[in-house]
Amino acid sequence: MDFDPLATARRALWIGGAQWAGKTTLAVTLALRYGLTAYLYDRHDARGHDDRRIADRIRRGEPPDGPDAEATWVTTDPGRMAAETLTGFPRRFEWVLDDLSALVSGRRVVAEGWGLRPELVAPVVESTRQMVVLVPTPEFRAYQLERLPRATARHPGVSDPERAWRHRIARDELVAADAVAAARALGVRVIEVDRDRDAEAVAALVADHFAGYL
Repeated sequence: MDFDPLATARRALWIGGAQWAGKTTLAVTLALRYGLTAYLYDRHDARGHDDRRIADRIRRGEPPDGPDAEATWVTTDPGRMAAETLTGFPRRFEWVLDDLSALVSGRRVVAEGWGLRPELVAPVVESTRQMVVLVPTPEFRAYQLERLPRATARHPGVSDPERAWRHRIARDELVAADAVAAARALGVRVIEVDRDRDAEAVAALVADHFAGYL
């Protein structure tokens, strides 16, 4: 039998979109409820992918620790930060596909993460109905930014932690808007998450969208 490295990715269900929209909670809920395998992008990106990122920098002759934190978070404007983040997503998506190539299962994988971009996923899947993009309403985003420790955390070791935090939040908003625009251009469903729709309600909505694949 010939090995198809994209077999798992092609059959996967994908949840992309904005930071703080509940993507991880949704993926875990669907995995437990329907016997799927959950692929949590941030967990891989912050661990296994970091090793690949360092090796990639070394191959390009760059410092292994990456750009200076002051330049990255304080002196660079959010627009440029967002552009640099978007430029890096295709390379990071290659690592996602490599991870998924090692997963062989009789059940589908549900993959979630902000780096799972519509324009990257669409060429891989059998149908764009295998993806949804979650985005919080401005009110829900503000609520999440007040209550989530990882959202309120300030970057250590920079001259102006508040400015760095504001830049990060503004960057994330720009990246999210770009994901929504890409999804709509490709016919990928966009779901707005607000405080009137709890995690169970969002899970039911997405499960209904994915019903033909569960």
